[in-house]
Amino acid sequence: MTTPRVFVIRHGETEWSLNGRHTGTTELPLTANGEKRVRATGKALVGDDRLIVPKNLAHIYVSPRRRAQRTLELLSLGCPDPMPWQTKRGDEDADVRTSAKVEVTEDVREWDYGDYEGLTSAVIRQRRKEKGLNEDWDIWRDGCEGGESPEDVTRRLDRIIADIRTRFHGSAIGKPRKEAGPWDVLIVAHGHILRAFAARWIGKNISDNPSLILEAGGVGTLSYEHHDIKEPAILLGGAFMVDVAENAEETEEKKR
Repeated sequence: MTTPRVFVIRHGETEWSLNGRHTGTTELPLTANGEKRVRATGKALVGDDRLIVPKNLAHIYVSPRRRAQRTLELLSLGCPDPMPWQTKRGDEDADVRTSAKVEVTEDVREWDYGDYEGLTSAVIRQRRKEKGLNEDWDIWRDGCEGGESPEDVTRRLDRIIADIRTRFHGSAIGKPRKEAGPWDVLIVAHGHILRAFAARWIGKNISDNPSLILEAGGVGTLSYEHHDIKEPAILLGGAFMVDVAENAEETEEKKR
């Protein structure tokens, strides 16, 4: 029986993710180490016998930010068409491994940090103190001055979750695999928005702070219990971080 999944992948490491600066609309490239780790993730977790099976992907959503788009490119999923931002396939000689289309959507862009863009949490709390605002700032509860509130984020995430369940999961769940067709969905985006997505996937209020962690380049898996679309769940056994991928790559190199 088919139980569809959503794979969430945070973009690879950037200079600002390294030093804890909030990165929303600012365009930053991946670091060299960030690119290396994402490539390792693709080799370790993407394939016919791996966590993410390209032929099972029904759709791919990606953030408008370049760091997320570069991460998707480095995963080497074997998409049939050029990415929406490309004029030709990145590797024209690479095998086509999936029929999934890539959709760039604002619904999975990072939280709009507004006045807090580029600042660390410590600096944000200090500035709030100087303005007479509460010092124990929590983005999940308080949102961002000049940016998005938890309610703003919730609205756009609920919209994309409804889209996934209506367009891709609803018709596949519970069917024999041969009849279901491609059913999995991949989202490549950002740290705060993907943690909020996971919380909303299981119906939690993000204002309560989901207390989830997704490292730069990390992979998480969401699905359902009992083959039932009314029982969304976080699949703990399908959550991976980049170090796992790197170790797998090192093991493969030692075998050669």
